[in-house]
Amino acid sequence: MRLLNLLVIIGLVLAAAYVYEIKFESTLDAERLARMRGEIRRERDAIAALRAEWAKLDTPRRIEGLAQRHLPLKQVEAQQMSGLDNLPARPKPPVPDNADPIGSMIEETDIPTASVGHPAGAQ
Repeated sequence: MRLLNLLVIIGLVLAAAYVYEIKFESTLDAERLARMRGEIRRERDAIAALRAEWAKLDTPRRIEGLAQRHLPLKQVEAQQMSGLDNLPARPKPPVPDNADPIGSMIEETDIPTASVGHPAGAQ
């Protein structure tokens, strides 16, 4: 009977050690999860700040002001515009020397053309 009690006590000690190990690992996992959630929150805040900055930098009024300050552009006047009647005439497409350039290349080669027929022995 004492041997059985001793085995049960050893089993309980081993089970308690295993439960403690599981609890310790779960505590570490919970800390890791909390740390990751904090990192995700910081990254989302950084993304939101960058989007806000991009929206500020991308406003048309700001870009127009920068263009007026830094680019030597002038306003377009009505007399600068031209109608379609002032466009030059469309040039004629080039006429090829030969109507069928691929056919002429084939004719220039000395390759005999194969006759189309039945394969040997097939009927």
